[in-house]
Amino acid sequence: MAINMKVFAGTMTALALIGATPTAAKPGDPGRDKVAAAIRADHDAAIERLRGWIKLPTIANMGLNHQEGAEYMRQLVLDAGFQQAKIIKTDGVPGVFATLDAGARDTLAIYFMYDVKHYDPAEWSSPPLEGRIVDRPGEGKALIGRGAVNQKGPETAFLAALRAFKASGTKLPVNLVFVAEGEEEIASTHFSQIVIQPEVQAALAKAVGIIIPSAGQSVDGQVTLLLGAKGAVELQLISSGERWGRGPKGDIHSSLKANVDSPVWHLIKALNTLVSEDGQTPAIDGWFDNVKPLTARQKELIRADVAASNEADDFKTLGIKHWYKDEDYLTATYRLAEQPTVNIQGLVSGYMGPGGKTVLPGRAEAKIDLRLVPDMTKDEVVAKLKAHLAKRGFDDIEVNVSGGYGPNQTDENSMLIKAEQATLNQAKIPNTLSARSAGSWPGVVFTGPPLRMAAGQFGAGRGGGAHAPNEWFLIESSNPKVAGFDEQAIIYADFLYEIARAAKAKTKAKR
Repeated sequence: MAINMKVFAGTMTALALIGATPTAAKPGDPGRDKVAAAIRADHDAAIERLRGWIKLPTIANMGLNHQEGAEYMRQLVLDAGFQQAKIIKTDGVPGVFATLDAGARDTLAIYFMYDVKHYDPAEWSSPPLEGRIVDRPGEGKALIGRGAVNQKGPETAFLAALRAFKASGTKLPVNLVFVAEGEEEIASTHFSQIVIQPEVQAALAKAVGIIIPSAGQSVDGQVTLLLGAKGAVELQLISSGERWGRGPKGDIHSSLKANVDSPVWHLIKALNTLVSEDGQTPAIDGWFDNVKPLTARQKELIRADVAASNEADDFKTLGIKHWYKDEDYLTATYRLAEQPTVNIQGLVSGYMGPGGKTVLPGRAEAKIDLRLVPDMTKDEVVAKLKAHLAKRGFDDIEVNVSGGYGPNQTDENSMLIKAEQATLNQAKIPNTLSARSAGSWPGVVFTGPPLRMAAGQFGAGRGGGAHAPNEWFLIESSNPKVAGFDEQAIIYADFLYEIARAAKAKTKAKR
C-alpha cells in the first residue's frame, strides 16, 4: 500500500513536488554535473522505460504477472548498473535482491515495490496501462497510468540517476543494496521471507540506512519528511451459513427471510461492534492498550508541518469538505498520526448485478484493513480482534489474515534523515519533519530487530491518484516551484553524494 508521502484518509496518495532546479555540485562531488547532464540526455528513454514498466502490472491478489514482474524488476536494476541481481522465491510472490559494489566505503540500502493495485479501465480517462502523457492545467505534462506514482514513477527516477552515473563514467559515491517485493499492495505478506535470507540480511546490515523512493512534494513546493509510518493488517471477515450453522449454505429465496437466519445481517451486527457509535473510533476490546501517545516533540513537528501545508489542496486532492467532527486542520492531523483505525474496504455478498434478485445470501465477506501505531503489533491486534468477536457470540466468523506488519519509526537525528534534509536544503526545497505517515510500508522489517536500521521515504516529485482511477505522475513542470522528472532524478543523485558525505563526517567525528 505504499508509500511515502503525506497520506490522508489511509490512502497512499503521493503528493506534489517542489522547488527550484537543484544547485550546483558541492566541492567533493566529482562528476555530479556530468551525471545531471546524462539524466537530461536520457529523458525520453527514461519515460519510455516507465511506460514499458506500467504496461506490465503485477497484481498480487489476482495472481497476475508474479514471475514476469520479478524478472522485469531484476532486469531493470541490472540495466541500471547493479552487478548482480537475483529473484528470491517466497511462499507467495517472489522478490528481487541486488547489490552494486562501487568500491565505496559506505553502503545505502534501497527498497522498491513492483506491484500495483488493480483497476477498472471504464473508470479511467485514458487506458490505465498505456502511460499516456497528458496536459495537466497549471502544472505541466503528466503521465497517466496504474503505478505511475505508486511507485514506478519515483522508482524509475531513482534508476535514471543510477544509469546516469554509469553512462557518464562517474563513480557512485556509495555502494547499494537493493530489495524489492511484489506484494506491498496486499500488506507485504511474504516480504520478511526475503529479508531473513542470510545473504540479504548480511548485505543490509552493512547499510547506513534504507529509503523507498517516493514523490514527496506538495502543490506549494514543500516536502514533508516522515519519521515513520503506520503499520497495516489486511484481513477478511467471512460469515457463512455453513460455518455458522444457521442460515442457508447457499443463496435461497428472500421470502424465506421471515423464518431463516441471515449470514449477511450476522456479519453486519459483528462489524457494528468494531467501532463506537460515531462509526470512527475503534471499539475492539483492549485496542488502545499499547498505543503510545504522540510525544511533545512529535506534536511540535506536526504543528510546524501543518503551518507549512495547504489544507485547501488536501481537501481538493481527497475530494472532501470536512475533517472528522469538523476538527481544525491541526487537530485532524494529530488524529491522523496517532489514531489506529479499523476500516471497511469493501462488503461483498449476494447478487451485485443490475436491478434486484430477491435472494437471501448464504455468505457475506467484509474486506478490512487495520492501521497500527507504536507500540501495536500485528499479532496483538489479530488476537484481540478474534477475542472481541468470540466474546460477543461471533466466534463462527472466519478471520482470514492475508498480510500485515507493525509500524516503524526512525530518529530525526539519524544520519539518514539528516542527509535527506541536507539534500533538500541544498536544492532550496523547503522541508519539514512530521511524526509518521498515515499510509503504510513494511519499514518495520528494517527498523525492527535484528537490523534496527534508519528508514525513510524520500524524493521530490508530484503525483496523485494512487489506488484510484487516473493515477498520475508529473513529467514536465510548468511551475518553477515544482520539479519535473529530470529534476527528481538529479535530487536522487545529490542524495547519494550527501549520504557519502554524512557517513564520512560521522566516521571522522568518532575518531
